[in-house]
Amino acid sequence: MTADNTKMPIILIGNSFKYEIEATMKLFFSTAHYAFGSSREDIAGDEYVTAEVSDDGSTVTAEVKLKGEAPVVRSIRTASPAQNEQELCRLIFHILSEKTGINPPWGLMTGIRPVKKVLELMDKGLSKEEIFRVLSDKYEVTEKKLQLAYDTAVNQRPITERIDSSAVSLYVSIPFCPTRCSYCSFVSHSMDSAVKLMPEYVSALCRELEILGNIVRETDTKVDTIYFGGGTPTSLSAQDLKTIMEAVEKNFDITKIREYSVEAGRPDTITEEKLHVIKELGADRISVNPQTLNDEVLKVIGRKHSGEDAVKAFELARKTGFRNINTDLIAGLPTESAESFRNTLDRMIELNPESITVHTLTIKRSATLFAGGNENCSNPAAEMVDYSIPTLMSHGYLPYYMYRQKNTVDNLENVGYAKKGFESYYNIFIMDETQTILGAGCAASTKLLYEGNRIERIHNYKFPYEYIRSFDQLMEKKKEVKECLKKIKYLKQK
Repeated sequence: MTADNTKMPIILIGNSFKYEIEATMKLFFSTAHYAFGSSREDIAGDEYVTAEVSDDGSTVTAEVKLKGEAPVVRSIRTASPAQNEQELCRLIFHILSEKTGINPPWGLMTGIRPVKKVLELMDKGLSKEEIFRVLSDKYEVTEKKLQLAYDTAVNQRPITERIDSSAVSLYVSIPFCPTRCSYCSFVSHSMDSAVKLMPEYVSALCRELEILGNIVRETDTKVDTIYFGGGTPTSLSAQDLKTIMEAVEKNFDITKIREYSVEAGRPDTITEEKLHVIKELGADRISVNPQTLNDEVLKVIGRKHSGEDAVKAFELARKTGFRNINTDLIAGLPTESAESFRNTLDRMIELNPESITVHTLTIKRSATLFAGGNENCSNPAAEMVDYSIPTLMSHGYLPYYMYRQKNTVDNLENVGYAKKGFESYYNIFIMDETQTILGAGCAASTKLLYEGNRIERIHNYKFPYEYIRSFDQLMEKKKEVKECLKKIKYLKQK
């Protein structure tokens, strides 16, 4: 599979299983492009995949041809048409595994929430052994990853059982960064280009917080957690940060919330003045996110701070009085060695944060690294992750939330580890999808949770100038928030 812009044909005959088949292909060729067709006449070039369901729906057939090799064709009869999609993906999975030598550790599991599947089986009363057997048989997940998912579910379950589904969490988006990291796919904007928009953005965001606050009060809704993310919230000046946090304090009752987090993020944006603002206005949890302490790697990914700067920022947060600090690391960054990652992780453990999140590098289309194709996927990310799991657990950091993404190096995962009692409620809520999340600010998304776990989303405009220019039209959508919260309240009172 080439890393250029040539699109490999995937031909769907007698089915429309585009999403899962493409997801299966990306387990092996994460940065490839695909073109879908419905007839063999759509095959172009010397690479293709066909996925066919027979006219009577009883047989599925996969054919895979890679460059320079003879095509491989395999068929299987299925017990029912409901199994056709899964079995087609399984055929393609096994052919590609044999051809490439790649054995994805999560097997056929392409969804982003593996822990949710474990929790569902726990709720049905299955034992650990039965859960392992079910997920191994259906998805062919390795025992190592099954154990990680199970451990995460065990640590997460006491928290999910205490979720108040009638409450809401508030997400405040600050989509600005000092510079854009090469791996980043978030909608974020450099401060150089955004500085002229900043006064209008802060004003609009405070207006939206007032509107959401009125809705919360009118529906007598409890706010459970607050999370400032981005971007990098501390890209703002101390005064702008204070203005926004004061708007939160004015419009929401923060005296009863369980958690108030601010992503301080980039060490080069953290100052003592900003930390005092964050602490004095109610936030009790922050993140300091070096990603790596290797200065050469930091340069490669576009960071303008050093590893020592990150350590000093952490120590400054401690000095300011924060007793709940998270740090983010990324396994698999370009030019990072396994030894370098181990040194970073060991040093962060020495600093003794309350939680450490280990992400795996994801090559998203909108990230600068995507242009490099598969060359950015050839690194020891799996070795790094394999080191992090036992090392963190042996130091009292337990996995409590997990998610997976498309185009992740080595098909790995992102895991949050925390000392007992320091798990982030918001991180669990956003993954578990059992609580309404109100999003404020540019690129924020509101998730409205209706009866039966039905979710409706309201997306704010992605770019600051759109958010500012079309603010009034956007706020019209917030009427749905009020109706949702009224329904939640009504159901609780029944």
